[in-house]
Amino acid sequence: MIKINLLPHREHKRKARAARLGILAVASLGAGIAIIVIAYVGLSSSIATQEERNAFLVEENTKLDKQIAEIETLKKERQQLLDRKKVVERLQVNRGEAVSILDQLVRQVPEGIYLSEIKQVNNVLTLIGYAQSNARVSTLMRSLNDSPAFEQPNLIEIKTEMKSGQRANLFQLKVMVSREQEDLPATASDKRGAK
Repeated sequence: MIKINLLPHREHKRKARAARLGILAVASLGAGIAIIVIAYVGLSSSIATQEERNAFLVEENTKLDKQIAEIETLKKERQQLLDRKKVVERLQVNRGEAVSILDQLVRQVPEGIYLSEIKQVNNVLTLIGYAQSNARVSTLMRSLNDSPAFEQPNLIEIKTEMKSGQRANLFQLKVMVSREQEDLPATASDKRGAK
């Protein structure tokens, strides 16, 4: 006997296909949503991690800026201390300078010259006094130039005045004080280092 299927088989196939398509669409939609959620969570985690790193870097930069400011302050303090040390060393080296200047002046001033005023500003010494003649002033300048303590004597003025009923030549001259003594401590320490 021949069996004939009178049921609408095409319609069943269509319904089965539509059901499969619906299932595939729902599965695809679910997979898409899952991928989006996973990507969002991953990106959020990466952004949070990067923000933590950025905050850490900002904090470390702030610490470094404070340390740099402290270093600059220490450098300024160090420079001030070095400047003070140089001043103290210069004072120490030149401590006996006034005595040696006066000693050299006593030795270099010839007879017939009388000093009335001596001023020193830095390494310039101003001498004001009276001389019996212009030749005595010239002799004084030559002897100051030959002295190891002085250099570059320069006559500012000389004029004739009456002093105690006698004619005298009032003179003013400037002379540089030789500062060779400042090099002595450095050379002494170099000699010690060489030993």
